[in-house]
Amino acid sequence: MTFPVSRRSVLATGMFGAGALAIPGFLHAQGVIGLTGFTHAVASGEPGADSVLLWTRYVPAGGGAAELKVEIAETADFARPVTTGAQVTGPWRDHTAKITVDGLQPGRSYHFRFVAPDGSFSPVGRTRTLPADGTRPWRAAIFSCSNIGYGFFNAYGHAVARDDFDCTIHLGDYFYEYAPDKYPPAKDAVPGRVPLPAGEIIHLADYRLRYASYRADSDLQALHIKLPMIAQWDDHESANDSWEGGAENHSPATEGDWNARRAAAIQAYREWMPVSDEPWKAYDIGALATLFRTETRLLARTEQPDIAPLFEGTDPASALRGFRDGAWQDPAATMMGSQQESWLAHAMATSVRSGRPWQVVGFGTIMGDTEMPADAGAWLGGSTDRARGFVERGIAAAKAGLPFNFDGWGGYPAARARFLKGAQAGGGNTVVISGDSHNAWAYDLAQGGRPAAVEFAGHSVTSPGYEGGIAADPKTVAASLVRANPELKWCDTSRRGYMALTIAADRVSNDWIMVDTVKQRTPRGRVGHSATVMRDRRVIA
Repeated sequence: MTFPVSRRSVLATGMFGAGALAIPGFLHAQGVIGLTGFTHAVASGEPGADSVLLWTRYVPAGGGAAELKVEIAETADFARPVTTGAQVTGPWRDHTAKITVDGLQPGRSYHFRFVAPDGSFSPVGRTRTLPADGTRPWRAAIFSCSNIGYGFFNAYGHAVARDDFDCTIHLGDYFYEYAPDKYPPAKDAVPGRVPLPAGEIIHLADYRLRYASYRADSDLQALHIKLPMIAQWDDHESANDSWEGGAENHSPATEGDWNARRAAAIQAYREWMPVSDEPWKAYDIGALATLFRTETRLLARTEQPDIAPLFEGTDPASALRGFRDGAWQDPAATMMGSQQESWLAHAMATSVRSGRPWQVVGFGTIMGDTEMPADAGAWLGGSTDRARGFVERGIAAAKAGLPFNFDGWGGYPAARARFLKGAQAGGGNTVVISGDSHNAWAYDLAQGGRPAAVEFAGHSVTSPGYEGGIAADPKTVAASLVRANPELKWCDTSRRGYMALTIAADRVSNDWIMVDTVKQRTPRGRVGHSATVMRDRRVIA
């Protein structure tokens, strides 16, 4: 989701070379193109009770193939490696390597490093396996929406400085696809935070270079070095508001076949991120919980509803009501597709039968029912024209009982109902975690008038929230939103940061960490709000 930006102009892209290094002020530009050896440190992901996936990138002097080995040990001197692995990498996979190692002990921290053919070593990383049968509280730092142009990744730096996380979770928008002067526009960009390439990314080479550019950031590298990550994409890893057959930010006439662009985005993601090739996956966290990684963008999502044309006729109110009672309710509209819906329902039921009290489901976008408050017009003094249109259309939609964001679960009410009915029928304790909106939210999710789940929705690492287009006092905005939406229990629409989730046997707690600023690099931050759901309550305490 991108709220303040308008549809971008046609951009020339596709090729890059030494000229790209002339972009002024880019962070570590010389470290992105032309380096050999271990170019982007190390990372880990896909933790299990006895295994973990390890990642690096190595470019040999000749630019060809290279066989890398990996060592993993409990001590930093690697005197007694627990296990090893090897992989051949090369330009066909942008010189990245992903090796899954087995034979590890549950709930334990490990050191790891890669070894090049010439005997050189990568930086040493740390990772941690998931617990097996234990019930010790498990903690994860949860991120989304990291636009390098809007500022520094202080949320990553704050999480790295702590020493109490077992894992990190990224719910999408790990980077943004826009040209550097489009989002953010030049007037809002932080000096020195200009990603490569110079244009919008469309082709495989573009996506690879954008990852290389972002992964040159020191705070992001430090996060990957210290903790394993469970990651899933949202839209900006491909293009804004993407779905199976296209995207808002894709023009076939000037940018070619969407399927080619989508395939390039997926390939680069799987090369550069410490992820398996499975589109969705379940992770058992001891006897506490099962965490579910989902895919809600590129593989089966039907196109989002667009209510803008309903305002072009003589009776928008009637048109909105007709949409509400007709197309909006279409049971064929889906974010996950029937295959994934079935998998998730069965996997959640299996988790409940196993005795695990918590089922934690990660979605890219918000599920909570959110309508525009009737008094939102009072927010608009000094606001942008785009924000004014967004609010005014949202008020009209709310009068018809419609949400203001159709790119999230609000655009797919039948699919939302199927998921929540399944959660109720399963009898467990469902916690939804989500991102995308750039703002922070806490919801009690209901279905058929009965509690179904709670949702902790995360704010962005850097991307601006409502404050980017609305001049009203954020406290006024938040209070108005909570009054207008029964499911919404709290929100913050102006601060950046990340969520710190703690899963215990009797409760799941979430802290929204607010960093002091994104305009300068500093790891300072504080807890802005906390919420807890108790076992078998299914509502925020």
